[in-house]
Amino acid sequence: MKSAWRVLRDAFDRLTIYLPIILTAVLALGTYWLVRNAPEMLTPQPAEAPTHEPDYFMRGFSVKNFQPNGDLRTEVFGKEGRHYPDTDTLEVDQVRWRSISPVGLVTHGSADRGVSNGDGTEIQLFGNAIVIRDAAKAADGTMLPRLEFRGEFLHAFIDTERVKSNKPVTLIRGSDKFTSDAMDYDSLTGIANLQGRVHGLIMPPPSAVAPAPKR
Repeated sequence: MKSAWRVLRDAFDRLTIYLPIILTAVLALGTYWLVRNAPEMLTPQPAEAPTHEPDYFMRGFSVKNFQPNGDLRTEVFGKEGRHYPDTDTLEVDQVRWRSISPVGLVTHGSADRGVSNGDGTEIQLFGNAIVIRDAAKAADGTMLPRLEFRGEFLHAFIDTERVKSNKPVTLIRGSDKFTSDAMDYDSLTGIANLQGRVHGLIMPPPSAVAPAPKR
């Protein structure tokens, strides 16, 4: 009986000697198993560049932009509009628009299709494009004649009051009429740079027309 007890005690003593090693091995195996079976960490993905796809649509709408003092700057109307986030532009079908300059000059226009930038300071008109600046009185009291631009493409710059086109344009100033292959008009200077084949018809003012002889 004592021999069996001695053998059991010796075995227990040996077990206590090797117990830390056994526990360390068990912990190592457990850690290895956890590492092998743990889910992979998500690696940061680069942000995808926005594609040229509309992020929202509008129908039968109007969009207004205002001056810092609260006065209306531009208003765009359309049959249908699509906003593209990659370029921050609004594409409009059957577009109509109007703008009011800081000095009160009113400009308006229309086209089959228009593209406006995010803040409404530029609008490109495609197909049956028309831009009209109404007749008005200048700061010095002189009358500014009505201006009308027509073409298949017109690019209007609201803040700088310019109208440009790299395609044929018809310019009507009061009773005068000009055509050209391209144009750059600056409203602040009143200068129209007509390029390419230019034709013009200038009518004399009413005061310069000689009265008809009396019979």
